Amino acid sequence: MRTLTAVGHRGDPYRVRENTLGSIRSAFARGADAVEIDVRLTRDGTPVLLHDETLRRLWGHDVRLDAVTAAQLRELTQGGVPALREALAVAGSGRLMLDLPGATPEAVRAVVDEVRASGARERTYYCAGPNSMLAVRAADPDAEIALTWTTLSPPRRVLIDAVRPAWLNYRFGLVSRELTDAVHRDGLRVSAWTADTKRTMRALLLAGVDSVTTNRVDALAAVRAELGR
Repeated sequence: MRTLTAVGHRGDPYRVRENTLGSIRSAFARGADAVEIDVRLTRDGTPVLLHDETLRRLWGHDVRLDAVTAAQLRELTQGGVPALREALAVAGSGRLMLDLPGATPEAVRAVVDEVRASGARERTYYCAGPNSMLAVRAADPDAEIALTWTTLSPPRRVLIDAVRPAWLNYRFGLVSRELTDAVHRDGLRVSAWTADTKRTMRALLLAGVDSVTTNRVDALAAVRAELGR
């Protein structure tokens, strides 16, 4: 029987603001095996934790992240948006799944360089679509990759050979036993996002997924214990 990896989505966002150091700590405290965080660059090239292109939704400033320096970002958010290096330190021995929304090859290299400089390569893996993951593979031949895939049509073999993912990362509504069996036959693992009800979590575990990303880590931990995973 496969052991499930429980991944906190942007930390523990129902309790602590997403993509913050406190949210990462809370997710691990509530049973996460890994925490997914979003990484983007400031104007001066500092990798920081933010899902959106702007600061409007979370921090109330209608300004693009790539229009401010790291110092300006600290001032605007009173230090609330952490740098990637801070998140890597706070995670300790815990694993971090770095989502790279819309990342350019230059941004990917900056993130991979930060992970390497922090000595965190062995506890860090990456997720996003094909272009970003091809850039990760180019920047780090040994990186662990979860290729995000949004259709039931399987990735072409040429893409799999180029990216060399360890995981295929699916929206939870696409996952079935048939899909997981097919992916496992190809020697890959299946991760699913973002499941927040116990009913959905049970269905995913019974379908044989290897990892579930959720905003409710404590609920997933309870389901995992219930099903012995």
